[in-house]
Amino acid sequence: MRTADELRAVVAEAAPRLADASAQEVAAWAAAEFGGSLAVACSMADAVLPHLVSAAAPGVDVLFLETGYHFAQTSATRDEVAARLPIRVVDVLPRLTVAEQDAQYGAELFARDPAACCRMRKVEPLAAQLAGYEAWVTGVRRDEAPTRATTPIVTWDELHGLVKINPLAPWTFDDLLAYAAEHDVTLNPLLTDGYPSIGCQPCTARVAPGADPRSGRWAGLAKTECGIHT
Repeated sequence: MRTADELRAVVAEAAPRLADASAQEVAAWAAAEFGGSLAVACSMADAVLPHLVSAAAPGVDVLFLETGYHFAQTSATRDEVAARLPIRVVDVLPRLTVAEQDAQYGAELFARDPAACCRMRKVEPLAAQLAGYEAWVTGVRRDEAPTRATTPIVTWDELHGLVKINPLAPWTFDDLLAYAAEHDVTLNPLLTDGYPSIGCQPCTARVAPGADPRSGRWAGLAKTECGIHT
């Protein structure tokens, strides 16, 4: 494992060079630069990112945040992706089960304090898991929300202390669907059923046509991000 300063130097060199690179070029660079110290984060809304990265890095670790609150379709997508692609799906688990969290904090914490629920079930478990890698790849796209409009391709992730790679940042939702169709990539059926952004079932609603793709996440609340991509 390289030091933070060494990894920041990697970012400083690569970020401007890859700013306009294709997603495939970025994935190839990430595989060559980080090898087994690379992880992919995937919510299992689709398998585009694992497909793209595993073409350059077969056997790559794909981190799935198993919150205990997923739609059945998301869990089924996770299983299909694990079976079809040359990847190693790693289920990242919270410290507490849903039942244990309910006993300690009361039922439906997600409705009373969604920030606390996300922190315990997503943010903290992912941070602990990422400590074993030098870089992680995410599927964040600039068109998803105003908060993501300036997402860089390669950056230093100060929150987690490693390199963050966003090869799909310039893609649109239509680009995602086109790639999936061209390469026969698994899609979560909810993705084309009014859920362009899929999170935990209690906190995800259908989105009206033409609306902000993430407007169905924590609908009616001031919350727009779980805290992972800040």
